[in-house]
Amino acid sequence: MSRTTLDLWVGFFVVIGMAALLFLAMKVGNVGTSNFKETYELKAQFDNIGGLKVRAPVKSAGVVVGRVTNIGFNTESYRAEVTFSLGTGYHFPKDTIATILTSGLLGEQYVGLDAGGDVEMLKGGDVVQMTQSAVVLEKLIGQFMFDKAAETPAK
Repeated sequence: MSRTTLDLWVGFFVVIGMAALLFLAMKVGNVGTSNFKETYELKAQFDNIGGLKVRAPVKSAGVVVGRVTNIGFNTESYRAEVTFSLGTGYHFPKDTIATILTSGLLGEQYVGLDAGGDVEMLKGGDVVQMTQSAVVLEKLIGQFMFDKAAETPAK
């Protein structure tokens, strides 16, 4: 095999390797194309969103049904306002509960939707009324330590 042919093959495999790394980086960063062609948007307000980020998944029963599209701060209610888009194939009742959850102990945060039992469904632009904020590990540890320090020693 000549030197030129060998150089071409090495260059070919380097290009394939770089393309594979780019593909993996996009998958890990949730930058890839969305699975949903048509979507509708909902909003929810939380007291604390923890480390929730734009493009975080929205899941119901463990299935990804949408993505977080915007995170803002409402200056009237002093709460975080999360906008997320759901695929038009997924419909939820008006009394759905939106919760910020964590994958694993220290994993990424996502919005979890627990469907209620109402007959009327949420439509595009509606606000999810019932929400539960993120559990912040630092607050839990501080609360535990404060409670232990406040206990009086037993005789």
